[in-house]
Amino acid sequence: MDIEALRHGNFASLGTAVEDWTGMITHLTAMEKTARDDLMARANRANWAGVNATVSREFINRTAGEFADAVTQATSIRNILRDTRSELISYRDELNRVIDRGWDKHLSVVGTKGGGFTVFVNVHPEPAGSKEAMKLLRDDLQEILNKATESDSTAAQVLKAIANHAEYGFSDTSYKDRDTAADALQAAKDMAKIVKKDPENRTAEDLARLNTYLKKYHDDPLFSEQFALSAEPKDTLQFWAEVTDRYAGVKGAELEGLKDLQKNLSLTLASATYSDSAQMKEWKHGLINEGNTDFRADPTNPLKGPIGAIGFQVISSLMGHGKYDSEFLDDYGKKLLKSDMAPAGSVGMNTKDVWTVPDQSADLIFGDGNGHDPVTGFMDALSHNAEAATNTFDDKAVLDHVLQSTRYTDRGESVGHALEAAVTSVSFGEVPTEPAPHTKTQVEIMKNVMNAVAQPGNGTDLVDSAIGASFGHMASAYMPEISQALTGKGSDSVFLSGSADPSGLKKVDSERFLYEVARDKDGRAAIRLGETIYTSSLLEAHVSDPSLFDGDPNVAIKAVATNAGLIEGIVGHSVADAAIAGTLESEKSEKEALKGQGDFYKAIASAGVGVGAVALAPQNLSGAMVGAAGGGFFGGIIGMAVDRLMDGREEETALDASLYASGKGLAHAQDSAVVQTQNSARDAISAHESKLPGDSTDMLILEGINAGWTRSDQVLEDSHVRPSS
Repeated sequence: MDIEALRHGNFASLGTAVEDWTGMITHLTAMEKTARDDLMARANRANWAGVNATVSREFINRTAGEFADAVTQATSIRNILRDTRSELISYRDELNRVIDRGWDKHLSVVGTKGGGFTVFVNVHPEPAGSKEAMKLLRDDLQEILNKATESDSTAAQVLKAIANHAEYGFSDTSYKDRDTAADALQAAKDMAKIVKKDPENRTAEDLARLNTYLKKYHDDPLFSEQFALSAEPKDTLQFWAEVTDRYAGVKGAELEGLKDLQKNLSLTLASATYSDSAQMKEWKHGLINEGNTDFRADPTNPLKGPIGAIGFQVISSLMGHGKYDSEFLDDYGKKLLKSDMAPAGSVGMNTKDVWTVPDQSADLIFGDGNGHDPVTGFMDALSHNAEAATNTFDDKAVLDHVLQSTRYTDRGESVGHALEAAVTSVSFGEVPTEPAPHTKTQVEIMKNVMNAVAQPGNGTDLVDSAIGASFGHMASAYMPEISQALTGKGSDSVFLSGSADPSGLKKVDSERFLYEVARDKDGRAAIRLGETIYTSSLLEAHVSDPSLFDGDPNVAIKAVATNAGLIEGIVGHSVADAAIAGTLESEKSEKEALKGQGDFYKAIASAGVGVGAVALAPQNLSGAMVGAAGGGFFGGIIGMAVDRLMDGREEETALDASLYASGKGLAHAQDSAVVQTQNSARDAISAHESKLPGDSTDMLILEGINAGWTRSDQVLEDSHVRPSS
């Protein structure tokens, strides 16, 4: 910093800027509150239809989110400006005090061309010790100038980084002062040096230090960006290939530490991909271009082959955690899947050969898996980004290939999680906080998945223990659309849904899909939980607000019961047929599946936003149902229904044990479906003080369940080859 600029600095204009930004924060905060409490709330309550049900609602919600980011960014800018101004004023005052002390010792300070300065003795003869005093003064002044320069330059660097981070809209970068932001940027540069360090000189202590900082800063956008840029794409991948090779086979605390490092490195790189700066765009492009690069961990080792891990494998091994940017995943996925789909032959059959590693000892993942199949890591990344998952599977050729490839690889579980995210808008493991209606694109993806599973022969092979639960969750999420498909056109007034395409599924595919998925214990548990929750939700909706159906409410109630009987009948016949074929799991394993998933379903349902990863009604609320929800709708009826399903609490006339114990036979399953549905209706009548007569409603439900159950046998005879036929 120029000594004269600091010495005579007038920071009034910087103070004005701070005041202006403070005023801006006040205005933006008010706008953010209006956007959140008014604009977004109204959008979520509105009875949207068609394109508006998805595009307009999403646009409004994202716009409201931008106001929140604007408040965060404006606050960070104000804080950095305020802190920098305060620091520069203190350095200016300190500089002048030091100059004044020098004057007392007959020393003068003048600026020189280029921003420097010189110190000289202003009396003659020179007092004793003047040379030492001059040096001391010069050093003190230079130290102050260095601090002021650092304050000024790092503030400029941070402000520029914040401004460049988001090409459109605002960044959610948050800093309380300049020091915090500057420390993050410096830490990023220091950690990148560890990544680029000679592996022979990189110690376990270095990795522990790296992990500590990545854990602290992985959600910091500027740290993540600076770390990625400083480490560079190729060096980062080479680093990971070296680390996984050098520490292969470690156990205990050392293994846990390296698993943590892999997680935090993944989280950091995921955060970095959200930057839209020109440098980060180049970084993302460069990383993807390393997909076919050979990364040899130790070229000097004679036991290693001439080819190490391929770039795609290394990149995907660092995608197991965090939410990578959608555009980045779209670009990466296109290049990765192009290679995965390259082999000739039946769809998905030879894909495993693409990723055969010459060095079979290569293990890029600390923990489960070895990272040889990069599509597995990519699917994990998609499961954490629902938007990118939907974009990927919107290509039917890709969807068909990836689905069929699960028959020949070990990627099924990861593919299942990615598909769940794609069709529900809910990332795997996340709990939604607002309704997420299905888009037309998502319904189309679900239709294509169901069609693939419904195919005679090949479809059966797609349902296994790795992906069965995910298929069940997807069926559970689409109970409104499945119900309309099974019942037929004109049933939308009964089977309420906020879907953009509620009638987009096919009847026969729905029947066959439910039948095949029910062969898997986890898939079966998810279907039953989904049917139970959707049925109890609908019964409560129609009991609490008869105006939802323009006609006799008994017609709606019986239609709901008939649909429940049909779905439970399909599941029941699937179980019975599996028993005949000798492929049924034990009753204990099915009860454990119900218990394990039921706790999750119930917990999410009790939050009042639906059923989490399976996005059931009331998450798919129509406008009318939203109004009912606001008036106390869903007041615990769902929870009681799930409790009964999990714990086996039945009427005295029903058999003991689980409501749906597979070993009790079709008759028991049918009776249990009747009891469960009747209880849900009784709960709704009681909770909402309805005037519907209990006995009459019980009879309606009995007739409906039995009719649906009988129909399930007929439709399966028409659409499926069964061992019981």
